[in-house]
Amino acid sequence: MALLQLFTSLLLFTLSLSWAANQSLLPPSSLPAVPPLPLLQALQARAPGSQGWRTGPASGQPLRYMLNLYRRATDREGRPRHSLGTNTVRLVRASSHGGQPWAGRWYVQPLTYRLEGQPKAEQLLRAAVVYLPNLPLPRGRLLCTLELAATGEVPGVLLSPAARPRHGWAEVDVTPYLVLENGSTGSLVLRHVCVRAGRVGGHNTPTAPSHPFLLLYLNDTRTGLAPPMAEPHRHRRDTGTLAHDLSSYLQEQGGEKSDCSLRPFPVSFAQLGWDHWIIAPHRYNPRYCKGACPRLLRYDYHAPNHAVVQSFVHQLVDANVPWPSCVPYRYSPISVLMIERDGGILYKEYENMIAESCTCR
Repeated sequence: MALLQLFTSLLLFTLSLSWAANQSLLPPSSLPAVPPLPLLQALQARAPGSQGWRTGPASGQPLRYMLNLYRRATDREGRPRHSLGTNTVRLVRASSHGGQPWAGRWYVQPLTYRLEGQPKAEQLLRAAVVYLPNLPLPRGRLLCTLELAATGEVPGVLLSPAARPRHGWAEVDVTPYLVLENGSTGSLVLRHVCVRAGRVGGHNTPTAPSHPFLLLYLNDTRTGLAPPMAEPHRHRRDTGTLAHDLSSYLQEQGGEKSDCSLRPFPVSFAQLGWDHWIIAPHRYNPRYCKGACPRLLRYDYHAPNHAVVQSFVHQLVDANVPWPSCVPYRYSPISVLMIERDGGILYKEYENMIAESCTCR
């Protein structure tokens, strides 16, 4: 009965995807109902909430930086392979104070990073401002630095990168300047200061450099989110085990396609009309387990003792006792890179979203 319900749900879901694939990009209120997959339900809470929600296509240096971070941390299917030490990274864009930043060779732009409305469940682990300290110009270079804006009581502080810039980018740790005495997180006001080095020619004002952006490394404690992991590799196989799981054992033994094993079930975010705000991955393959369980369930298949006993009872005592079912045994998280309502970029890991192996229970 449970298996029949699963197939019915999958069929209805496939039909809804086929319908969505034939539709043009519609406003959020016209999108098809989200199928009941846990990841899609979690993402729906962050989806555009009204027809006025518009950010345009994500582009520029902040997007390239976050895409590089995402690709370093995940595999092609979005599964984390290198730990970032956190399950959430939020990129916050700065708002400038206006005015004319150029004065001869000098460029001085005050910037404010507003952190109001950050969820209380997100615990700040580290904060860093990312900028390009050295930019090429047609005649010379633009050398930049950051300065903590002066207040009535505290003078301005020059901020220096803790380490040598990586791939042209420099990161400055600003965690102490964000955490208030009561433990809450306050706003950050900086000055982006640059000077043109080299020959100055012509009367045209050079293009302003891109604003530095703030990275918040957060531990989101809400249910369903992957906790920070100390181990950089999450999918290491158990050593000294004859068969790590049932699906790999059956494959080694030349099992039939009808045997219990993993099956693909890809879901495209473009088919759901979500590709304008979900940057990566482009598709989600949760996979599922299907097939018949073998008559002999060995203990090293990771089947619980109850399933072993149940199979013997079915064969030798009472055939009315159900045969063990083919179900997922091991899961992995998935990382999603998305645009937020305010135009920021968010990296988030969701726990137990991809089936990695099957067992019988």
